[in-house]
Amino acid sequence: MKLFPLFADLQGRRVLVVGGGEVAARKVQLLLEASADVQVGAPELVPELAELADQGRIRVFKGEFQPEWLDEAWLVVAATDDRSVNAAVSEAAEARRIFSNVVDDAELSSFQVPSIVDRSPLIVAISSSGVAPVLARRLRERIESLFDHSLGSLAALAALHRPRIRERRPDLKQRRRFYDWLLDGPVASLLRQQQPAEAERVLNAELDSPQPASQGSVVLVGAGPGDPSLLTLKALRALNEADVILYDRLVSPAVLALARRDADRISVGKLLGEDHNATQSRIHALLVEHAQAGRRVVRLKGGDAFIFGRGGEELEYLRAHDIRYEVVPGITAALACAAYAGIPLTHRDHAQSVRLVTAHCREDEDTLDWAGLAREHQTLAFYMGVGQLGTLSARLISHGRSAATPFALIENGSRPEQRVITGRLDELAAVARSHNVRAPALLVIGEVAGLARQLHWFGRYEEGQREALAA
Repeated sequence: MKLFPLFADLQGRRVLVVGGGEVAARKVQLLLEASADVQVGAPELVPELAELADQGRIRVFKGEFQPEWLDEAWLVVAATDDRSVNAAVSEAAEARRIFSNVVDDAELSSFQVPSIVDRSPLIVAISSSGVAPVLARRLRERIESLFDHSLGSLAALAALHRPRIRERRPDLKQRRRFYDWLLDGPVASLLRQQQPAEAERVLNAELDSPQPASQGSVVLVGAGPGDPSLLTLKALRALNEADVILYDRLVSPAVLALARRDADRISVGKLLGEDHNATQSRIHALLVEHAQAGRRVVRLKGGDAFIFGRGGEELEYLRAHDIRYEVVPGITAALACAAYAGIPLTHRDHAQSVRLVTAHCREDEDTLDWAGLAREHQTLAFYMGVGQLGTLSARLISHGRSAATPFALIENGSRPEQRVITGRLDELAAVARSHNVRAPALLVIGEVAGLARQLHWFGRYEEGQREALAA
């Protein structure tokens, strides 16, 4: 181990920064966040440092470096663009036994400034010993994605109640179980939901209870349309914390591959021809069963759970059974598929509004406002409509939508096998048959759909031709 990792308390302690440029300004800002007494020495200062000096937040030595600047300093940072000056700072600091950092020069440095993930009071620092700073930065970016910002509040709450935790859970095993509950249970969830007072109330109630809590929770997660890189950071964290994952048929294997390896995975996808209401009842029962057994459950749905995903029904059931839950939105199919097809859902020249429509209604009731849907200068995005394309096009045309209105069918949107087929509204059903379109496919109708011809950028593009249909 080349470097000894160390977290320094710099509050009120003097730190010298030699240099007055942008790099020095970044270091000064970091030191001020640690409440250091910062002095800056340089012939000239960038406006940001000059403003800090005017505000009295830093003190300034004007001119070329002088070893006397190091008097009473605990640390020094050399951030000039002149290596001879940086070397002089390093040598003077060494003579006074003061730790020094020369920016981007490990050879002249006696300490390194790490890449930092700040969830104060929780701090994560990454160092490559100065030999690969880009690698350290990349690792920091990955770690940033794993740790929710509420962890800082959780650590502060745990510190505040630490004496009481030790008093109420004197046995080490009991205390470890409590901290596991604190990290994984309702307190952390409530802090993520910005409810700190309720989080503290639940913590106190658990400490007062002779029986530790055992109930789990459910996180309703939108998995997006299939491309795993479209998964949100919060969704990724939920997948890595799950004990059980109940996933739908349209959730891609690539998304599931990101989940915690030892989580139980249960497919609850609805299949064509089965009783969907009975399947939904089974899903409700599974959610409650696993949550009441104390497990962290992720209900993973394709797209966004609140866009034609029955997410509201599932939350109502959880609420009725007093199960804690959170919701992590996902990128819905209309947004992602249209973007991956190069189709802007709104456009100043073509569409001033967009409507998301499902071709499936409860108990197969057709309650759609066809006259409203047929109006011009709007974009229609139909979900689950592959089996009713002839009906959709006929009703829109009969209510006044032009037969020449462009459409785009986006099959397997955002996935490697994505295919986009375009044509005229009056040819919709015939084009879909000739190109053998299969679900999952999103239908976009409106003038913007015609832009796919020149703006498509991902996957395959095919155009339904009148001549090909006639042949």
